[in-house]
Amino acid sequence: MKLSKLIVGFLTIGACQSNMNKKEIHLQSLPESKQDSTQDTYFGKQISDPYRWLENDTAPEVMQWVKNQNDATANYLAQIDNREALKKRLTEIWNFAKYSAPTKEGDYYYFYKNDGLQNQSVLYRTKDLNAYQDAEVFIDPNKFSEDGTISLASLSFSKDHKFAAVGIAKSGSDWNEIFVMNVATKTKTTDNINWVKFSGATWLGNGFFYSRYDAPAKGKDFSNQNEYMKIYYHALGSDQNKDELIYEDKEHPLRYFNAGITEDERFLFINISEGTSGNEVWVKDLKSSTFNQAALTLLCKGFENNFDVVGNDGDKILVRTDLQAPKYKLVAIDPKKPAIQNWTSIIPESEHLLESVVIANQSHLIASFLVDASTRLKHFDIQGNLIRNIDLPGIGTIGIGGTKKGENIVSYNFVSFTEPGKIRLYNLTNGTQTDWLKTLKYPFSTENFETKQVFYTSKDGSKVPLFIMHKKGIQLDGTNPTLLYGYGGFNISLTPSFSISRLAFMEQGGVYAIANLRGGGEYGEEWHKAGMLNKKQNVFDDFIAAAEFLIQEKYTSNKHLAIHGGSNGGLLVGACMTQRADLFAVAIPAVGVLDMLRYHKFTIGWGWAVEYGSSENKEQFEYLLKYSPLHNVKKDLKYPATLIMTADHDDRVVPAHSFKFAATLQATKFAKESPILIRIDTKAGHGAGKPTTKLIEDAADMYGFILHHTK
Repeated sequence: MKLSKLIVGFLTIGACQSNMNKKEIHLQSLPESKQDSTQDTYFGKQISDPYRWLENDTAPEVMQWVKNQNDATANYLAQIDNREALKKRLTEIWNFAKYSAPTKEGDYYYFYKNDGLQNQSVLYRTKDLNAYQDAEVFIDPNKFSEDGTISLASLSFSKDHKFAAVGIAKSGSDWNEIFVMNVATKTKTTDNINWVKFSGATWLGNGFFYSRYDAPAKGKDFSNQNEYMKIYYHALGSDQNKDELIYEDKEHPLRYFNAGITEDERFLFINISEGTSGNEVWVKDLKSSTFNQAALTLLCKGFENNFDVVGNDGDKILVRTDLQAPKYKLVAIDPKKPAIQNWTSIIPESEHLLESVVIANQSHLIASFLVDASTRLKHFDIQGNLIRNIDLPGIGTIGIGGTKKGENIVSYNFVSFTEPGKIRLYNLTNGTQTDWLKTLKYPFSTENFETKQVFYTSKDGSKVPLFIMHKKGIQLDGTNPTLLYGYGGFNISLTPSFSISRLAFMEQGGVYAIANLRGGGEYGEEWHKAGMLNKKQNVFDDFIAAAEFLIQEKYTSNKHLAIHGGSNGGLLVGACMTQRADLFAVAIPAVGVLDMLRYHKFTIGWGWAVEYGSSENKEQFEYLLKYSPLHNVKKDLKYPATLIMTADHDDRVVPAHSFKFAATLQATKFAKESPILIRIDTKAGHGAGKPTTKLIEDAADMYGFILHHTK
């Protein structure tokens, strides 16, 4: 499908303007941020923290600071050429139907659909997969709020499929509320659960397990450190205050606990972690007796390795683990003989990362492998014998929807940099595949864009993958506006994905690059560990080397290069812009971890200490201080044009990180010449569940800012 000449002409207005012809933007005086004499002493070293007062985000003076900053930023962004045109184009190309892969629950197939510009996707159900266009609405979260800021966070069905536990999140917060629906009538019951975090509902019998914290102090919902997570069991029809406490640990306040049940309800397992890496698994065979905490058996000892319970094969529990297998393997463990020497290998470690395993129809395994950051699928029997490789539509990323007992079809969603979503149905018996949706149309064309993967050399000689996307036929003359994106942490892999906003940027002549940095999970645990703790600088070196590669190959130059990352990626951007301010024209640190000395004191920040280290440890304090973005800002240095992005309801990485970083940068000598702005979204959180209207506004502001300063 070709874009019309009218649209192409509309998109390229200003694209060929030189910097000399670029509209001059007036930057009004930046809001003042008072400084005080707050200091902390770390192992005999005095560290100033003059903007500590900004950590109290509900204080009237902080709320006024936020308003002043947002006013200044809005004034600046409103003057950017083509920002409104970009927003209009984003709205046009966002407007197409988007589906999730269907999953079977009872008599129904359930799937999510967004008609195009709906703020939240709607959950539909149908008894006939071929009649998906006539499916009925099961839950429409757009009816939960007028502005679309309440989203579905979790969904699970009771074993008899009479009830569904529905988790919702408000304004992007990690706090969830769970209510129960009668599946037949689609009406709510009286059950209501509050103060749930990082947990859905795990059904057993006439109720479900869930994890929660005690209610936080009033006014501190989004900043107080979360401690003493507990697991409760809720019986249908009862009040939450009568729920049975199932599991707690009074000696370890900073541990996470979650309950799981195998599909046949044979085993209950408790997953325990002390952070984002490493866990421990305890198990109870429900066949022998009812559950109590003392009856648990240690299945996998923590916390040096990762253990992912996939399910069970009769008396054996299947676990994906990196123990003695950095690229992961699948093993079968007998809970009566859980010692490592008794484990049976099902899918041994190979040269490629075993990313996930799903049990299908009780006796099949669908395994996902990563090969240079893209997915491959293999079909095994339950004993680990390879049945076949599953042919995929191309180089991309797969999301698998497993099957229950008696279901012979596995659905999966394939996406790539140029494919918004191809949903396929795979037959376990004969390996045939069919496309579920055959009539989807898009208000854009991707045929004029190309993607390549290259490998560049980092500072220490390591080879790092880099995806590069752009229009076909661009000139490598060093003048292309280019956006380099990265993450590099927490064992998270950046694999091919489709982005509407990225497409709009490339339509404007932009080059988009994604670096698979160390610290991620693309090549297993060794790749991850090469970018964590005292090796975190490797991540920043990898990102800087990617920027230098793009310049060396004449995709761009330092006058046309922007960098972007969110959360841990916000830390990445903050560290790189303070270490190599000369290398970038624009920096966009979003919801970033920017104060590495105090991050662990807020909400669940303590859980990241296994990844970063803690300033309460002398050795770790020393290396954290060396790269902490907040503590490495130099007053006399000119920094890239910077748009810091955060949100008022972010209780994952609290906005104080961004507030203090913005105030510190704005106090530097050249802050008015190279604008330092902060955009603080309201009724939004770390990113999950954000309504479409806000996503479009975010993208228009960010890409408008980038294009203005890189063209």
